[in-house]
Amino acid sequence: MRLPVLSVADGAAWEERLVRDLGPSTSVEIVRRCVDVVDLLAVAASGQGRVALLASSLRRLDADVIDRLHAANVVPVAVVPRGDTATEQRMQALGIQHVVPDDTDAAVMATVVGEAVRDATVPADGSVTARGHRSFADPSTSMAIPPGAGDPVAPVATARRGTVVAVWGPTGAPGRTTLAVTLADEIARLGQPALLVDADVYGGTVAAVLGLLDESPGLAAACRQAGGQRLDATLLAALCWQLGPRLRVLTGLPLASRWPELRPAAIGSVLAAARALAEYTVVDCGFCLETDEELSFDTLAPRRNGATLAVLDEADLVVVIGSADPIGMQRLVRGLAELREAEVAAPVWVVLNRVRSAVVPGDTGVELRAALERFAGRSPTALLPVDQRAVDGAVATGRLLGESSPNSPLRRAVAELAGRVTGVAAPVRRRHRRG
Repeated sequence: MRLPVLSVADGAAWEERLVRDLGPSTSVEIVRRCVDVVDLLAVAASGQGRVALLASSLRRLDADVIDRLHAANVVPVAVVPRGDTATEQRMQALGIQHVVPDDTDAAVMATVVGEAVRDATVPADGSVTARGHRSFADPSTSMAIPPGAGDPVAPVATARRGTVVAVWGPTGAPGRTTLAVTLADEIARLGQPALLVDADVYGGTVAAVLGLLDESPGLAAACRQAGGQRLDATLLAALCWQLGPRLRVLTGLPLASRWPELRPAAIGSVLAAARALAEYTVVDCGFCLETDEELSFDTLAPRRNGATLAVLDEADLVVVIGSADPIGMQRLVRGLAELREAEVAAPVWVVLNRVRSAVVPGDTGVELRAALERFAGRSPTALLPVDQRAVDGAVATGRLLGESSPNSPLRRAVAELAGRVTGVAAPVRRRHRRG
């Protein structure tokens, strides 16, 4: 049986030549000549082809298109002008492993197509490729440096492979953003370069909490750059706010309706650049993990929760936060079950927030640990005490908790958690006595 191939040549001459020369004696057959990317994705989703020959000049050809081809079990092969090294690199940056010159004859093209299918079926390292692995305050007084302001961003060394920490929690405002912001700040205070990313597709508030301008491009701009070219650490740094010597912030969507801009494939590229930029990347995730929207469409549909699932897939550690009250604990237990169904591979730490004796009788810590062990089979990694006055003061002034209330019990608890994440002990403060 001949291998079915889809082609979309954007008017290039190589397509006509291959259709003519790939006769019955060859091992491949062009079964459909698509007119554009939209047509290609529709045909690929129908299962008519196994390989797609793509002209490098195609409009709207980006990493998301390649991700959707992989999800449809179609292997992309790029056809580029001979000797055009820059275009070859651009295609490879999109995730296309096989690139051939546009003057390749039919016999060689058939060989390349066969090799592409074999490589996709059995990767050289025996692992699954990263792409397609889941089908699915007053700004005038702020000391933060906005993106593009100040001195030009120096090139960033890319030898680093930092750690991605996803902060996730169920619905009901358990304090996820407060924890993510404070955790990133405390990691930076331990001397570790940190990057805070707002990836909440339902209404991120990191910029508002820190008193930053919502107009800054942030994560949406980074995803656009990742879709069309190689996003590196230097370019990512230029899109971030600089809150301190070791703390950068990549703000989220200014409008929740812009969630389609945060494509899962692009999120993976952004986090890869983030690993090179910072030792620790803390990501504030959206609460919802549902994937059922795909069941209502004949083809792959845009997935609002795809960005959240992509972050959880890429994370090295997932910190789950829940509120330490009867309603919050119920939501947390159900949320942990949803997290198991999502098959998150990273270690999961559970943090209980707003711990107070008023809603938990007896020994608060003992009772909370026992309840979580009984209903979720987990022991909390940290208990964060309620300190609403400190949180309100920080939000009202657009400052970090470590700046506005350095002696807050909540801040000290998060600092201890940051030490456990990084393995770096916090400096001991000595008390001075008067003689």
